Amino acid sequence: MAVSISAPLLHHRPISVSPFQSRFHHSTSFPSRRALIPFQNPNPNPSRPLKMVVAHAGSVHSAVSEAMKLMQSSPPTWPSALLTNLVIFVLGSPILVSGLSLPGIGAAFLLGTLTWRAFGPPGFILVATYFIIGTAATKLKMAQKEAQGVAEKRKGRRGPASVIGSSAAGCVCAVLSIFGLGGEAFYRVWKLGFIASFCTKLSDTVSSEVGKAYGKTTYLVTTLKVVPRGTEGAVSVEGTIAGLLASFLLAFVSCLMGELGAAEAIICVIASQIANVGESIIGAVLQEKEGFRWLNNDVVNIINISMGSIIAVLMQQVAFRN
Repeated sequence: MAVSISAPLLHHRPISVSPFQSRFHHSTSFPSRRALIPFQNPNPNPSRPLKMVVAHAGSVHSAVSEAMKLMQSSPPTWPSALLTNLVIFVLGSPILVSGLSLPGIGAAFLLGTLTWRAFGPPGFILVATYFIIGTAATKLKMAQKEAQGVAEKRKGRRGPASVIGSSAAGCVCAVLSIFGLGGEAFYRVWKLGFIASFCTKLSDTVSSEVGKAYGKTTYLVTTLKVVPRGTEGAVSVEGTIAGLLASFLLAFVSCLMGELGAAEAIICVIASQIANVGESIIGAVLQEKEGFRWLNNDVVNIINISMGSIIAVLMQQVAFRN
């Protein structure tokens, strides 16, 4: 039955609404006027995020530019040395972990920072060349050397004591250079001592590792008697030749970079060989003997490279005075 609804205030005919239509009318909600307003972007300035990205990129580019300028500081500074070493060590970490333990990497970082501060990129390249060649020689026939009991510990990954023992003389020369001991006239002397120390150590490392890997016959340096591989103070023809070539290569690299003259490069090679003979004599006569247990490989290394550095400086002083 239809329900009649009148609208007395309007002059229109009454509207008839069925019960079904009435229920529909009360149950249906229509969109409000607010809902019909078109969507508005909450960000009235759509270019603002883009401007923020551009500004951020600009600040990053500026920071990188400042870092590059710092790394290229000439002469080197402590901040430039630290930053440059950090970048190089991060990029070269796969190579570093193959030749050094984690504490050894820490010691090498200090050595690299000191080297960069004292002698700049050429000095750092010299030490990096020493490390790469020395590590490669240590890895030669590692399984064979392990089976014979003559291999370096930890698969040849050297620790901080080995790093210090291999670089102590070079670090002293670097410190003397930084503090300008002796003035400008002695700067080249300290640089020569620095390079000679690493020529000496590389020659010692290569001769020892090549001798243990490929040496057919090893002789005790004091008596020339045949002894087993790995004996302290033992030398071989193969190892001696390899060590001489390694020393020559490192001195040649320094010469190419303009760090040494030809005469000084030859001095480094000669000094390294004299020091290595002295180191072999110490190893044969004193090392591992009663009363000299403290004379381990790291201490002998310090003596060895110190001899190489001092001999080179003395030879240079005599040669250039005459």
